[in-house]
Amino acid sequence: MDAPENQEYLRSLTDRIDDLIAAVEHVGEDHAEALAKVHPTHRDGALNVLRYAELRTHDLRPLQAGLADFGATRLSTTEPAVLGRLRAARQALGAFNDEPRKYRYSEIADAFARADEILDEHADRLLGPALDETHSRIMVTLPTEAADDPEIVSGFIATGAELVRINAAHDDESVWLRMVDNVHRAAEEAGREVRIAVDLAGPKLRTGAIVPGPQVGRARVKRLPTGTVIAPSRIWLSPVNRPAPATPELDGRPVLPVQVDAEWLGRMAVGDRITLHDNRGSKRHFTVSEVHADADGEGTPAVLAEGRQNAYIAEGTLLEHDWVKARAHGIPATEQRLRLETGDTLILTDNPAPVDPAEQDVPRIGCTLPEAVRAIRPGDRVLFDDGVIAGVARETNAGTEGGDGEAGGFTEVRLEITRTKIGGANLAAYKGINLPDTDLPVTSLTDEDKAALRFTAAHADIADVSFIRDRADVDTVLAELHAIVREAEEAGDEAAAERARELGVVLKIETVPAYEGLPDIMLAGMQHANFGVMIARGDLAVELGFERLAEVPGLIMAIAEAAHVPTIMATQVLEHLARDGLPSRAEITDAAFALRAEAVMLNKGPHINQAIEVLSRMSTKLGRSQRKNRMLMRRINSWVPEPEH
Repeated sequence: MDAPENQEYLRSLTDRIDDLIAAVEHVGEDHAEALAKVHPTHRDGALNVLRYAELRTHDLRPLQAGLADFGATRLSTTEPAVLGRLRAARQALGAFNDEPRKYRYSEIADAFARADEILDEHADRLLGPALDETHSRIMVTLPTEAADDPEIVSGFIATGAELVRINAAHDDESVWLRMVDNVHRAAEEAGREVRIAVDLAGPKLRTGAIVPGPQVGRARVKRLPTGTVIAPSRIWLSPVNRPAPATPELDGRPVLPVQVDAEWLGRMAVGDRITLHDNRGSKRHFTVSEVHADADGEGTPAVLAEGRQNAYIAEGTLLEHDWVKARAHGIPATEQRLRLETGDTLILTDNPAPVDPAEQDVPRIGCTLPEAVRAIRPGDRVLFDDGVIAGVARETNAGTEGGDGEAGGFTEVRLEITRTKIGGANLAAYKGINLPDTDLPVTSLTDEDKAALRFTAAHADIADVSFIRDRADVDTVLAELHAIVREAEEAGDEAAAERARELGVVLKIETVPAYEGLPDIMLAGMQHANFGVMIARGDLAVELGFERLAEVPGLIMAIAEAAHVPTIMATQVLEHLARDGLPSRAEITDAAFALRAEAVMLNKGPHINQAIEVLSRMSTKLGRSQRKNRMLMRRINSWVPEPEH
């Protein structure tokens, strides 16, 4: 080490560390105004996240390699206490150079330990305490059925769910309230706390309406690859002009509902035969397998009939039984779609009128958010249906005849389709639209979201806020929450005011601007005491591209850890297991990565309880082996050598 070249190398590393320490020490002075606004509980985290953001503006790879040469920290776990970790590296290099100790022990070790304690405190406050020996909590999305079936909720909690999520994009407050009541009852029976999050939908940026197609339904069989029928085609018959009883789902497939004359239906008995000529002119036979005299508990009869061939049944098709005929009614209209291939032209318009694909020379479709169409500029990317279809704006026209939009007409954007599935893809009505390059002139809170936020403040524990893009969006959310607090105070309801003050606010990171502006968004969110972030990987993958999804969730978790703010990992965790009952191998590894977050969100599926059980066991095992991105070296019993005899 006494060789001149080694001494020079050591000095260059030391100078580099000193420069970094000086840079991060002055960050607080540069952002004093923003730091003054954060809640006192977030002061340490706010300063540290600014230091971390400054650190990540430097390319540290050569420095990391040099530190590794001396066995010092590689700065790869710097997030909890940036200045403490840099000082630790500087102290180690100084020891190699026989320098006197520059920093006190408390300036290094205590900073790191205290950072972990703060993050744990914030996670417990927002998400509730984790189960024993786990670091991450399990959040489960409630299906609509959970409002009226308490056993669904009890099953979730019994198998390991620690939080539940209500999606405010579906149902209404009466349904949500029944869900809340069932959660509270099930949590009390289980003897533990279960927090409730309400997910605010944000502005609905979707494709517009498409004129329905013909009223033709398909009753289809299920076959083996050899052609052998393993499940029959089925129709569910109920009286016309009466509320139809719920249509059953058998073999994982819906049954075709058909309404017929009540007197004709009343003659049916098990084993009777129904004959028809379907929409293709093919003769088909169905045999009555079940007769329900009171299918919906209100006296509505229904009949289940099964066939051995596919049948396309149209509105008005004649059904014959015992030489008497009746017409089919209530057949759902077919859903029309636009067929698009790479290189095609698609016109996106703010005209709200439903489009008819059969009448179009050039495919066109509306948008549920007209101001979004008007904000698109040539060169902007436009993504449909979770990125399955991608296009680029080539031309905008704000003066089309026949409307009342800009320039006296509807705005149209001519898109060139740049990507679809091989062979093309279908675009249906009300599919999601992402505009990663467009500055949208809309707020993150719609009127529906504001109402849902008030419900959440009164009945739930956490508000998950969608469509966050910048600090202004965060300020809008917090201002609305402060208004709820003031109204409760003015009404003399201190309990309601305190609930609103303590409400958890989780910002969903799902847009390109939100990711790129994370430090500023973090500081804005940290004005509220009970605060966290959700990594919404679905929309992030669409907006950023799938390749960048390999690193971006980890980077978001890192900056959240630097802020001492808890994270929730969402989207497609154990999706195959929840849907099919068997996980893919890749999603087990993905779930292990997700468990680095303070909570992991599971979506709905017929095998969701099994998914909860698997994730709970993984969380217990990994809780002993990892904390965030730090591996904990527990004893591995499998590797203990057998004693020699």
